[in-house]
Amino acid sequence: MGGGEPCSVEGCSSEAIRSLSPKRLSGTSLRLKTGSRKAALCKEHYKQFKKETKEQRKIERDRFRTWSK
Repeated sequence: MGGGEPCSVEGCSSEAIRSLSPKRLSGTSLRLKTGSRKAALCKEHYKQFKKETKEQRKIERDRFRTWSK
């Protein structure tokens, strides 16, 4: 990201390292500050996002692998 953009999670002012669609955060415990088009996440919140969506991402990968065979 590099622009020094702050994290979009409520109560966090750390510098963001990743930018995601807010739709991808809908199933997590992360609450965004505003309804913007992009959700900027700091290192800690991106790690939390990955932990919370690990099973869902595994299901998507497996579903694609079985379809492509």
